[in-house]
Amino acid sequence: MNVTHPPTTLIQGKVRTKWADTAKGACILLVVLWHVVMKDYLQIDWHLSIPVTGAWGTVTEQLLPLRMPLFFTISGMFAVGAVSRPWPVLARTKVAGFYGLYALWLLIHTALLAFAPGFDTARAADLTGLLEQLTITPSNLWYLYALALYFAVAKAVRRLPAPVVLGAAFVLSAAASAGLLDQPGDRGGVYKNLVFFLAGMYLRPAVERLAATATWRRLGVSGVLFAVALVAMRVTGADTWFGVWPAACVVAAVLGVTAASLVSRWDALGDRLAALGRTTLPVYVIHMPVLALLHRALVPPLSADMNGTVRLLLSVVEPVLVTAAVTAVCLLLHRALLKAHAGWLFQLPWAADRGRRARGSAGDQKIFRASPDSPYPSDVDR
Repeated sequence: MNVTHPPTTLIQGKVRTKWADTAKGACILLVVLWHVVMKDYLQIDWHLSIPVTGAWGTVTEQLLPLRMPLFFTISGMFAVGAVSRPWPVLARTKVAGFYGLYALWLLIHTALLAFAPGFDTARAADLTGLLEQLTITPSNLWYLYALALYFAVAKAVRRLPAPVVLGAAFVLSAAASAGLLDQPGDRGGVYKNLVFFLAGMYLRPAVERLAATATWRRLGVSGVLFAVALVAMRVTGADTWFGVWPAACVVAAVLGVTAASLVSRWDALGDRLAALGRTTLPVYVIHMPVLALLHRALVPPLSADMNGTVRLLLSVVEPVLVTAAVTAVCLLLHRALLKAHAGWLFQLPWAADRGRRARGSAGDQKIFRASPDSPYPSDVDR
């Protein structure tokens, strides 16, 4: 096993925190897996007498406190520099930039999902529904919608004391988790995760120390604590108690940062996850239409009669295989779109950091251009 101890790596002249790339790579895979299980796998009639499908549903559901809270914590960590910029710059590069991508891909999703009418995902059925998704009830692309909103909120409150800001955001998350707020569509995710974005901003040194000092002992302890929290919430229904869900997400984030730091030191896996973590935006925005079309093709053959052993084997491995296939297709489409000069689909030209482009050489820009969702000094922190 080849182990790399330094926590950072140099990529195209940019020093990037490898553990954070690794965490993002793992998180985007878990996001795709969640959608594969809920929107594809559990919609297929597997004709099984043993609860294999239920097991997959349970496992992916238990990872809900980890995926997006960790994603937003990392995004917030590297947003400090961007939030300190003047309002016009922040509004153009981050607020309008992320919202513009959200609106663009919402229109693309709406058009493409029309070819998979039976696919179980939120979609606009008419102009009113589309306007609602553009404004108050975000679609499954809500991560981009949330980032646009979070940058604006962070800028507005940045001069207030951190305990006040984090306390208010925690209350918002707790209220949403307890069902005290109206949250149709994916609006609940926006309410619940603001606290983690802000925590990443205000507590960045603490998160960095957590990653730098990660040990297998801490991984074990945090893993046990997270498992106990999950069991307790499942048995008692405490996930709907005020404050319990965001508290469990904090434990999950500690577990995720620790695990990502340890895995990033293992080149065999860490390098691959880190590479994926540097390209999360294309996977995030492309995977749902790809999954919808793939699901439409898979349902007839997987629901048909077949050998019992083959069916059981497929029911065990299908989520993993489909997740890998969807992710690979997304990356291939991203490369093809870049070659077709359609990079504006992933970074709107008017939202680019003009100062950074002016400072960089044309050669560097051609070789490396960070995705606008990558929470690193190369695009968010400058």
